[in-house]
Amino acid sequence: MRFVSDISLFWLFPWLVISILLSFYLYKNESWCLELKKTWQYTLKSLRALGLFLLGVLLVGLLFEAVDYRVEKPVFITMIDNSSSMKNYQDSLVVKNKITHFEQKMRAKYGTKFDFVQYIVGSNVNENGKIDFKEASSFLSDGFEKIYTDYYNRNIGGIAFFSDGNFNKGTNPIYSAEKINLTPIFTIGVGDTIPKRDQYIKDVVSNEVAFLKNKFPVEVDLEAIKVGKSNATVSISSEGKQIASQNVNFSDGTYDYRHVSFLLDATKVGHQQYTVSITKASNEYNYSNNIRQFYIEVLDSRSKVLLLAGAPHPDVAAFKSVIEKDENLEVKSVLTKSWDKDLKNIDLIIWHEPGIQYDESVFRKIEESKIPVLYCLGPNTSNSTIQKLGLGISVSSGNQTDEVQAKINNGFQQFEVSTELQTALTFFPPLKVKFGEVKLAAGNDVMLFQRIGSIQKKEPLLFFGSKNSSKYGVLFGEGIWRWKMNEYVRSGNQKNFTEFIQKISQFLVIKKNTSALRVTIPKRFNKDEDVFIKAEFYNESLELITKPVIDFTLKNEKNKIKKHQFGIVGNFYKLSLGKLVPGKYTWSASCKFNGKNYTKSGVFIVEDVQIESLDTRADHTLLNQISVNSNGKFYRLANSDQLIKDIENRSDIVEMSYREASFNDLIDYKWFLFLLIVVFGLEWFLRRWFGAY
Repeated sequence: MRFVSDISLFWLFPWLVISILLSFYLYKNESWCLELKKTWQYTLKSLRALGLFLLGVLLVGLLFEAVDYRVEKPVFITMIDNSSSMKNYQDSLVVKNKITHFEQKMRAKYGTKFDFVQYIVGSNVNENGKIDFKEASSFLSDGFEKIYTDYYNRNIGGIAFFSDGNFNKGTNPIYSAEKINLTPIFTIGVGDTIPKRDQYIKDVVSNEVAFLKNKFPVEVDLEAIKVGKSNATVSISSEGKQIASQNVNFSDGTYDYRHVSFLLDATKVGHQQYTVSITKASNEYNYSNNIRQFYIEVLDSRSKVLLLAGAPHPDVAAFKSVIEKDENLEVKSVLTKSWDKDLKNIDLIIWHEPGIQYDESVFRKIEESKIPVLYCLGPNTSNSTIQKLGLGISVSSGNQTDEVQAKINNGFQQFEVSTELQTALTFFPPLKVKFGEVKLAAGNDVMLFQRIGSIQKKEPLLFFGSKNSSKYGVLFGEGIWRWKMNEYVRSGNQKNFTEFIQKISQFLVIKKNTSALRVTIPKRFNKDEDVFIKAEFYNESLELITKPVIDFTLKNEKNKIKKHQFGIVGNFYKLSLGKLVPGKYTWSASCKFNGKNYTKSGVFIVEDVQIESLDTRADHTLLNQISVNSNGKFYRLANSDQLIKDIENRSDIVEMSYREASFNDLIDYKWFLFLLIVVFGLEWFLRRWFGAY
């Protein structure tokens, strides 16, 4: 035991002297004490001096270090690959029994020497889970990461890893296993490493979303093992009809890889199911991997744009020429005086020079529709008309005009623009604007400022805002057609001008989610995944609340309906549907709050992706490498009992002793308090015994 102090222990020696002198001084004038024998006089003085000294020691703040040694037994971890590929081999029936037998013998032989832990790894990692070899994927690296995290700086004696060596999720387990330093990893190989005759679809890659009447690509990877020099046909079908096919030739005879590309037409809106298949070869080991299904969500995303102008103008033609190039936008141009005021299915209005042929009824119709609007305010739109539009801007009166160029606002963050467009804006010719000061109300976001030469003005050239829950943009100038012509003259194309118009259109068309009821659900699940759905409800102050009861209705492809109700977790809602049968599901969520009904609906897909069926041979090379890197050893499943014998001869699996130190204040020790009571109590008793007070 050693001790430390807040101040130097040197000061205890002066304090000892002071305690003795103070004790003799206090008894100096005690007449009753002088009448006692010298022995009793020195006894009383010594007790007083000792008590004062002990109080001083207490004030010094002594800390005593107590050392204890803790012995930790080594932890032996058994990690089991629980993926379904473990059943793809001839020894699959005995795998579970072999593992159970191994663990029982280990506990019987080393029960007092080791602490035992079991991990089950498949799609995720569980401690002491059920061994059933039904996991849909092999996330082997996650198992080693879990051990590394849970037993960091612990005495791991060894790891026995039962697996076929195949993984299809996460990183290579070799790298994760290397993190567990100084721990031997004993790998036990399951399965057969001999290749089997098989041809299969290795992977299918496609877009999740396609647009109606557009083409979308599908990439198919094929592998063939021991099929010889042969031909096969890869076909894609939808709704029971073949829509595309290609022939492939396997020339190697032992192992072949082929990549096939398709370009399909999106002809129908909604989630469309497609089936990729390859013709079966004779005596294949596994036919289930000859078919793969995938889903594409086909959207009719074409938004309708209304170009409204008081009079014909080249700016309107410039807007129209760009919008017509976008397959997702449909444009209609009309003059204000001949417009029928039909806004059905219109997603964006571009109103050029509202001051020309201004009609109050047109403005009211547009405002009531809450459709996003891009206002192009040139010199022909008067200040009074601008004020009627309610755009939060104040313009100086007068009819003078000015010519200004564009300067991008570096703080603008509503959407990104390319570096090429930013450079092109410096070359674009001036626009004609109303001369004078332009003041913006709070809440407007400027994208372009006015610029004269190298001088940036504070007046905006292009800005965005919102009113009545709808977005608007204001281009404060006329002559944007010159930008299009200028870029074509300079570069021979109109790429940057096209980007400029498309970015503005896309930003205004995208609708902000202001619904009180919001449901978050992925569009795709695997059949082995648990389906979780999250919902939120906002009150009028946009605060999350959980007062409404939210119902959920689920309908499968056979029109079978199941009804559920969301549970409350904190300030949001959550619903677990568990694992679902592969197919397309239509859902709707609904609730009622303050007399109003709220609904949300959608579609999601549960896919049947059997990636574990692609592994027809074990990868014992990977398992052997893990063992070599960790100073362990590789065993085949049939020889797993040999591992139990070899562990006994390992010198690196031993108990570890840990030194644990703790610091205690002197006042924490009861014996010291007892000593103080005895010293002062004895002095008090003797004083009373001899008649003193």
